Amino acid sequence: MTVVLFVFTSQSASTPIQLTDAVENLKNWITESGDNKQLPFIIVDKKAVTVYVFEQDGKVLATTTSLIGRTVGDDNAPGIGQKRLADITINERTTPAGRFEASLGFSEEGKEILWIDYDLDLSLHSVVTSNPSEHRLQRLRSSHLADHRITYGCVNVPAQFYKDYIHIIFEHTHGIVYILPEVHSVLQVFGPHASSYSNR
Repeated sequence: MTVVLFVFTSQSASTPIQLTDAVENLKNWITESGDNKQLPFIIVDKKAVTVYVFEQDGKVLATTTSLIGRTVGDDNAPGIGQKRLADITINERTTPAGRFEASLGFSEEGKEILWIDYDLDLSLHSVVTSNPSEHRLQRLRSSHLADHRITYGCVNVPAQFYKDYIHIIFEHTHGIVYILPEVHSVLQVFGPHASSYSNR
């Protein structure tokens, strides 16, 4: 299957944004069931390493390529939120799938981030460039899916994208982040009602 990666550029209302089939199906379930509780929401498609931002009514606002956990997997390692980064093994560096209530907060370094799950130490934030050897900015622009797998589990997006969309949308409210599975089924992660939309 060919996956087209969306590299962030300024979006406009007249610019159509193509959703992957998995994102389209989940978005339809979210809006028709009201699962987002009239809150803005984000869908992360790990298979396409792409982040989509939606208004509360399901209108897609923007999309960007992202960096995600280095290791393929949908589950978080036990106690991952209490471990130091240096103690997290390669096999534990997954971006877990699921539905998360998210809100803005700050990292230990005082940088604003969107907390996806505080207890899991899982967040969405601007791309980290403190370790030049990881080449994260170059990885964001790469057309190879494997290059986008580098983080300890957090979702990294371009700094301008974070500023223009994540910060503005979540500045005065919280919202929902849906992370699609890459190993488990939609049925396992989101339940039978959500799964039924994949078969339409």
